[in-house]
Amino acid sequence: MADEALSAGAAARRLGVAVTTLRTWHQRYGLGPSQHLPGQHRRYTPADVARLEVMRRLTAEGVTPAEAARWARHAPLPARHAPPAPIAPPPAPSVPPPPVAVPVGGRAGGGRGVPVGRAGPAARGLARAAVRLDSAAIGEAIARHLAAEGVVATWDRLLRPVLAGIGDRHAATAGLIEVEHLVSRCVSEAFATVGRAGTATGPARILLSCADEEQHTLPLEALAAALAEAGVAYRMLGARVPAPALVEAVNRTGPAAVVLWSHTRDTADPAQLTALLAGPHRPLLALAAGPGWQADALPAGVVRPADLAEARALALAVRDSLDRPAGV
Repeated sequence: MADEALSAGAAARRLGVAVTTLRTWHQRYGLGPSQHLPGQHRRYTPADVARLEVMRRLTAEGVTPAEAARWARHAPLPARHAPPAPIAPPPAPSVPPPPVAVPVGGRAGGGRGVPVGRAGPAARGLARAAVRLDSAAIGEAIARHLAAEGVVATWDRLLRPVLAGIGDRHAATAGLIEVEHLVSRCVSEAFATVGRAGTATGPARILLSCADEEQHTLPLEALAAALAEAGVAYRMLGARVPAPALVEAVNRTGPAAVVLWSHTRDTADPAQLTALLAGPHRPLLALAAGPGWQADALPAGVVRPADLAEARALALAVRDSLDRPAGV
C-alpha cells in the first residue's frame, strides 16, 4: 500500500537516491526512519519520505545539504503525512533558523509561503509578488535585477532561490501550481527579452537542447540569455528532443559546442551523449548540464559544468578559440 512504512532500500528507490545517501542524511542531519518495531530495523514512514523528498529537491536545486535539512525538518506536510508528534524536538537557540517563508496576505508563517533561505530582500520581494500572482510586479523585479546584475547573478541569487522555494512548497503541500506556472512564464519572457536585445554576431556555434523527455527548460533559457548577453550566437532546440533529432540537428548545423540539459535521472540517459559523440559531425565540446547527469556515467570526453557561470565560460572559450587567428 502507498502509506506503508518503507525499508531503507525501498525509500531510496522511491526517492531516486542511493541508500548511502539516506544513511548520510540520517547520521548528519537527523532525517532518518522514525518507525521502530521491536526486533526489526527502523522503517521510513510516509511523513519521513515526504521530508526526504523536500531534502532531495532542494539539494538538486543547489541548496547546501545543511540548509536543505533545516527546511526539510520544519517543512509543513500534507495532512495525510503529518506525524502524530514532532519528529524531533525544537532546535536549540544556537541552531540557525530554517529558511524564511514569505507568507500570503502578510500573515506570519502561512501554509502557502515560499521559502527563500538567505537569498535577500530582492528574492523575498519576488516571492511575495509570486504568491499574489502579480505578474507585473514579477516582471519588473526580474527586469530590474537583470539590468543591475546581469543574467548569471539574477539566476543564481534571485530566480533559483524563489523557484526552488516554490518547488519545495509544492512538494510539501501539493499547492502553488498556479504560482509556479506564472513565475515560469515571467522568467521565460524576461530571458527572451535579453535574447532579443543581444548583439550576437557571426555563426551560431552553440547548440542548446533538452534531453529526450526533459521538459524543464528554464535553466537552458537562462544559459541562452547569458550567451546572448555576452554576444554569443546560439540555437535553441527546446524541450524533449529525441537523440536522433539532436544528432540530425548537429549534422545539419555543425555546432562547435552542444549543451544537453537534464533535470532528473529519468531523462539523463548517457546513450544520448554517446550517439551525439558518434555522429559524423562530432562537436568540439559536449556539455552534460543539469542535476540529472551522474558524472561517473558520462561518456569519455563529455564535460559536466557545475553551474550556469561555468557553462557560459566554457561556451565563451569555444567561441574565442574559433575566432582566434591561425597560429596565435
